[in-house]
Amino acid sequence: MSASRFLRLVTTLAMSSSSSSSSSWSCTKCTFLNSPSQKLNCMICLTPVSTPSPLSASSNDEPKWACKGCTFLNTYKNSACDICGTRSPSSSSLLGFEDLTDSGGLESNNNSNNPNCSVGSVFFPLRRCSKRKAMDDDVIEVDGGSVKKTDGIESKGEASGSGTAFSCVKILTYNVWFREDLELSNRMRAIGHLIQLHSPHLICFQEVIPEIYEIFRKSNWWKEYTCSVSVDAAQSRGYFCMLLSKVGMKSSSCKSFRNSIMGRELSIAEVEVPGRKPLVLATSHLESPCPGPPKWDQMYSRERVEQANEAIEILRANPNVIFGGDMNWDDKLDGKFPLPDKWVDVWEVLKPGDPGFTYDTKANPMLSGNRALQKRLDRFFCRLDDYKLGGIEMVGKEAIPGLSYVKEKRVRGDVKKLELPVLPSDHFGLLLTLLPK
Repeated sequence: MSASRFLRLVTTLAMSSSSSSSSSWSCTKCTFLNSPSQKLNCMICLTPVSTPSPLSASSNDEPKWACKGCTFLNTYKNSACDICGTRSPSSSSLLGFEDLTDSGGLESNNNSNNPNCSVGSVFFPLRRCSKRKAMDDDVIEVDGGSVKKTDGIESKGEASGSGTAFSCVKILTYNVWFREDLELSNRMRAIGHLIQLHSPHLICFQEVIPEIYEIFRKSNWWKEYTCSVSVDAAQSRGYFCMLLSKVGMKSSSCKSFRNSIMGRELSIAEVEVPGRKPLVLATSHLESPCPGPPKWDQMYSRERVEQANEAIEILRANPNVIFGGDMNWDDKLDGKFPLPDKWVDVWEVLKPGDPGFTYDTKANPMLSGNRALQKRLDRFFCRLDDYKLGGIEMVGKEAIPGLSYVKEKRVRGDVKKLELPVLPSDHFGLLLTLLPK
């Protein structure tokens, strides 16, 4: 389901709630306002129905619009969501308008128990993943977990037996940010320029939507890569992870996490590096913290930790494996990432003492005006028997030349307009280099 169709669905339900607010009910987990006919569980996250929340039982009959980002019901006098700052469907056509409250500093690094200091209080990446059940058809068993396997991949890369042995292998991981109303085409082209500049052999992408997939697929650089997600599969899904390989991709698979209400999954590919031992490449976008009404406690730390353990259990038997992606990991909230023996957190090994913030409202000027947040959300984990770590760097830290957008920020009751630069994503990417032993 596209974002526009999903928004129309949510808005329709919200409009109908003004005449039957006592019948509609708000999900206690994701805050989606369900219609009276949805009696058993939430249409979005499938949480069983509970007693109606104060949101749906409000005595205020003023018409409201449902936020595209977090589904909170706002009055029409608000041009942006009171909860997450997403602009209303009827607001100005200027890109990126948000109505955000001031922040007194980088509180998230000092008080991990305060939900308002979390990743989720800055951006709300909840989207409905359509046709998830169809994705789970035709599963096979791989190391104790059920996965959907892709057979017969037409590899565009070099086979393991061809050419000269590689002197290094470069792997890129990037959360490309599925926000469609903020220079999507230009941002994706900028990511393409980074790919052409650094020429990674392997790529891990997160938050890909069909529109992003099409932009990438029509780019010149795409012709050099084999993708783990087919065109048909990409068009049938809401948002997803995918793997790209410039070397031979022998097989790929996708496993949905057992406990995810956000459609999160583990994508795996076996790649053949010319003149070197095969590698297993994996990526994921672990459950996002999304605090919202009525309890503001939806941090999903337990789910995230379970998903990390599930992923590592599937991957741990491989002698050469790289697991990179948007882990949404918070060491204070989630604890240390559950790595077994012989596994390492690459950034900690190669950049000791460097915080490595890949989501950084201070360093990323596109996020100026957002509630302050600095987190190392994106990470590489490795077990390498036949390779060694060569280096790691952040990419995508430069603004796109000649491009800007306007954001509204509320400061002490006044609304100010900020003209801000545009970067490829709200995250920075990570580029890892491996060397043979």
